[in-house]
Amino acid sequence: MIIHEEGYVYNFNFHLVFVTKYRRKIFDTQEKVDTMKAILQRQATISEITVSQLEVMPDHVDMLISFKPKYAPSNIVKNLKGASARIWFKQYPETKKLLWGG
Repeated sequence: MIIHEEGYVYNFNFHLVFVTKYRRKIFDTQEKVDTMKAILQRQATISEITVSQLEVMPDHVDMLISFKPKYAPSNIVKNLKGASARIWFKQYPETKKLLWGG
């Protein structure tokens, strides 16, 4: 789908895979999967990112996203990973013990 915006036209998608540290199975319940999906969707909306597909597996997250060309891909990834991790660790602080040994 070609997107026409003021000043530019674009049609690109990025496939992102975020893997948990040491491939630990963090998203092991439906509640945790739904929470991570909601966090990522909310952050994407705030950052003007279109999420075409989003799948949360026990040890990784798959996303197919598109965003305006004025944003650098590295900044988008940094934004999604950083913001989602901060929110996640506030809601599930016990996760840090699984990842970093406490």
